Amino acid sequence: MSLYCATGSVDAAINPEQLQAALFESLEQLGPRRRVVTVPPDYTRVHSQAGQITCLIHQFYGSHLVDVLPALGTHFPMENWQVEKMFPTLPKSLIRTHRWRDDVVTIGEVPAEFVSEVTEGIYRKSWPVQINRLLWEGKHDLILSVGQVVPHEVIGMANFNKNLFIGTGGVAGINESHFIGAAYGLERMMGRTETPLRKILNYAEQHFCKHLPILYVLTVVSPDNEGSPILRGLFIGDDQDCFKRACALSVKVNFKRLEREIHKAVVYLDPEEFQSTWLGNKAIYRSRMALADGAQLIILAPGVKTFGEDPEIDLLIRKYGYRPTPDILRAVENSADLQANLAAAAHLIHGSPENRFEVIYCCERLTKEEIESVGYQHGNLQEMLKRYDPTHLTDGWNLMDDNEEIFFIRNPALGLWACDSKL
Repeated sequence: MSLYCATGSVDAAINPEQLQAALFESLEQLGPRRRVVTVPPDYTRVHSQAGQITCLIHQFYGSHLVDVLPALGTHFPMENWQVEKMFPTLPKSLIRTHRWRDDVVTIGEVPAEFVSEVTEGIYRKSWPVQINRLLWEGKHDLILSVGQVVPHEVIGMANFNKNLFIGTGGVAGINESHFIGAAYGLERMMGRTETPLRKILNYAEQHFCKHLPILYVLTVVSPDNEGSPILRGLFIGDDQDCFKRACALSVKVNFKRLEREIHKAVVYLDPEEFQSTWLGNKAIYRSRMALADGAQLIILAPGVKTFGEDPEIDLLIRKYGYRPTPDILRAVENSADLQANLAAAAHLIHGSPENRFEVIYCCERLTKEEIESVGYQHGNLQEMLKRYDPTHLTDGWNLMDDNEEIFFIRNPALGLWACDSKL
């Protein structure tokens, strides 16, 4: 077990030259490699710096980098413009598309007894360990898993082995992992390193993947005063210590603790990054622990055009809606389609305001009827953009001209917000 790089702090700003030097120095310590695969996130994590890192990996290994497999999970395949923007110097012939319904192999099972123990009896089935066939059978002598550590709704803190088992996982593994997280409870996990699902993934890696040459390249990113993402930390290693160090820094820079509750929040969803409520609902679950009962959450979503990233899941969201958790759990018990798509059920729970606060989705590519059919209110995007202009608002508390106080979040993917009274 090795830790090759652990650098960063709350105030650090790692520039491209420093990033390249730290990455190359770490890779040099590994010795020569002849067949390398890199697993970065897709464009939904464009701020992770993983695109730049993947290009640097290609610069370092040249023709020995033979595959780049974005960890799509259930997301749409990357479009050409996204590939060009995220991986500008990478030969596009190296990009492979992960198909979560077809391209996976089941390599083992985490025992039901272990799953039941770590979930406090909430989930009592064994968990199937699935991974993209290319990683399992590709005969690579180095698997570079690249991505950002940040508070996450399914597992507590994103990345590490989640990038492999969920990002390149299959139907059963993704469905059940998401449902485990939702059933255990968002508020019990977000921002925490040790969670039930993380323990399950750690078990899977330790028992079934020890022979795989996996190296993690983990970033910690937070916005500067203007909202631009800044690389605060870089951690490179092959064990949990690497991940835990990244988590410790992420909690400091990405977890925003507020002394008082928010009664009106405005969240902006960049149209290039957020084109579905599947992704855009970060606006809900990343802010919910800061929202007062009866609060109003206004989501400015100019790019949102669909509910799910997957056509089948999109249909399920439309059918069942973002209802309170007890309603969704009853639907799971009684509906075969949700039982077969537990990730969708988990997502419905993640996106539910639980009848505790109002969600006003302001978009033009989904109709008022569509938005209201899933349990949200619809807002006029142009009117809301005029009143709450993202170019004139600052992250955090803002006092409008008529003395209305709002809390503005420029990018919900870069943090977690919570009021001390709700922790």
